[in-house]
Amino acid sequence: MNAVTAHPLRPLRFNDPAVDVEHRPDGMILLRPRETLPPYPDRITDRLLHWARETPDRVFIAERAGEGWRSVTYAEALRTARAIATALIRRRLSAERPLVILSGNSVRHGLMALGALMAGVPFCAVSPAYSLVSSDFAKLRYVMELLTPGLVFADDAKTFAPAIAAAVPGGTEVAIGQGSLPGRSATLFSALTADADAAAVDAAHAAVGPDTIAKFLLTSGSTGNPKAVINTQRMLCANQVMLRETLAFLKEEPPVIVDWLPWNHTFGGNHNYGLVLYNGGTLHIDDGKPVPGGIEATVRNLREIAPTVYFNVPKGYESLVAHLRADEALRRTFFSRLQCLFFAGASLATHVWRALDELAVMETGHRLPMLTGLGATETAPFSLSVTPQGSRSGHVGLPVAGNEVKLVPSGGKLEARVKGPNVTPGYWRQPDVTAKSFDEEGFYCFGDALRPADPSDLSRGFDFDGRIAEDFKLATGTWVSVGPLRARFIAATAPMTRDVVIAGLDRDDLAGIVILDPDGVREACPHLRGAADLKAMAADPALRALYAERLTDFAAAATGSATRIARIALLDGPLSIDRGELTDKGSVNQRAVIAGRAALVEELYAEPRPSRVISAEGR
Repeated sequence: MNAVTAHPLRPLRFNDPAVDVEHRPDGMILLRPRETLPPYPDRITDRLLHWARETPDRVFIAERAGEGWRSVTYAEALRTARAIATALIRRRLSAERPLVILSGNSVRHGLMALGALMAGVPFCAVSPAYSLVSSDFAKLRYVMELLTPGLVFADDAKTFAPAIAAAVPGGTEVAIGQGSLPGRSATLFSALTADADAAAVDAAHAAVGPDTIAKFLLTSGSTGNPKAVINTQRMLCANQVMLRETLAFLKEEPPVIVDWLPWNHTFGGNHNYGLVLYNGGTLHIDDGKPVPGGIEATVRNLREIAPTVYFNVPKGYESLVAHLRADEALRRTFFSRLQCLFFAGASLATHVWRALDELAVMETGHRLPMLTGLGATETAPFSLSVTPQGSRSGHVGLPVAGNEVKLVPSGGKLEARVKGPNVTPGYWRQPDVTAKSFDEEGFYCFGDALRPADPSDLSRGFDFDGRIAEDFKLATGTWVSVGPLRARFIAATAPMTRDVVIAGLDRDDLAGIVILDPDGVREACPHLRGAADLKAMAADPALRALYAERLTDFAAAATGSATRIARIALLDGPLSIDRGELTDKGSVNQRAVIAGRAALVEELYAEPRPSRVISAEGR
């Protein structure tokens, strides 16, 4: 135990998951939570009605407006949502003609979502990357064909004008928050909020029930076009009660969060937005991001607003640590009332976790609980949770109340499947995909593998053991567990590596395509701080030598051919969202990179070794 871990965790009211375990003769394992899930409301907007009545003047949502914040109270949110609901009802929107939102996080975006929920009209927030990063708008056109929206909303018309022109059918009404669309008429947000028909809204809201579709969330999957995951009211409400019962401290104080996580994803749009709404908290929209040119805005916001819970992805914490170290005012505000930290999306690097512990101890005298778990877009997303005491990188814990998990032997691993009221009924207009995603007992197949933290005591929870679809065999027949291998390589080459794509199917040994982390490269190689692009970095002799050294050490520590990466190439350009190499949430699609860069894979295995390939021997 070092000096930091000797400090106690901040006390936190938390309901530790406990499960009963059933071992089946065929090797399957069933995990059933001992606690039952308490009742949950029929509609997530019942909580909006509750808070508008109990705390009408409390700020629900706020966004940057110059030097200050533009805020909307619970009472104001309800009034505006009822007006928007009226506009949607008059347009006869429905599941067949839903609302599609193209914008990033904003107050108007949040209010449009609430209006749709009040009216019982499904909505879909589409990743801005499909409009602003894509060069051909192919995925956006596909989404429009799949959903057939009756109304498309874009907060900033100028920003989304090219995408609207390319992908939104001419006969589809477009609403905008500000600006104008050249050559196309548009309805202003102010017109959607002009008046409310109380009787019509009350009737529509009363008709909303647990099986009503609340929203569609797009998930890119491993191949092909996005799928629209059906999210019902039951899913949203049950999941928020799961969260509230597990994170029991939410019952003691309404959460205040400063959050950039996008609402077109389940973490930001269901977990965080829903957590604030359900528990009567306040959400400050962070206009920053954990990227160069974006983290500064996050820092500015966190200097002003002290969160009670902080959510981020591992890269976000990594970007924030340096600022917390250097900025005393930021550190003081950030930790002043912070109860815990929460991450999802990937494993948190040990050095980042340690740094956050050190900073918390420096400011408060205790460490903060770092929480995570396992979930999916299809599970709304909360499904498994760690405990504050048992949390560590790679650990995902146990299923929470309301979720039953089945572990199925598969290729030497345990594939996780889940059943519960928070699980989707399927994918919109894709019955074939839906059928393949559930087993004969109605369990949703995560596609993830789990490994017992202690095989002799399953109550100790489970570790993430990679994606089943990513694993493959070497020519020797040896299985390669890609997920854990990637995590170890990234840790061994930190902070330079953002991700690595593992090649080696039917080969004698493994190779890797390294996706550089520009910030980390500049930190490891100060002489590259002026480097503007990946091409210059990938060709730099000092960086290549550093990778050769790390790769040699990594290979020396390997236990066999399935854990030894023999050679790598540093990718000298960006991944493509249009080719499916990069998902809209920024994760790397291993299979798409391997398929789309077959020539580079051949280079990795060519003899004599090409100059761009770095070998484990450093030569």
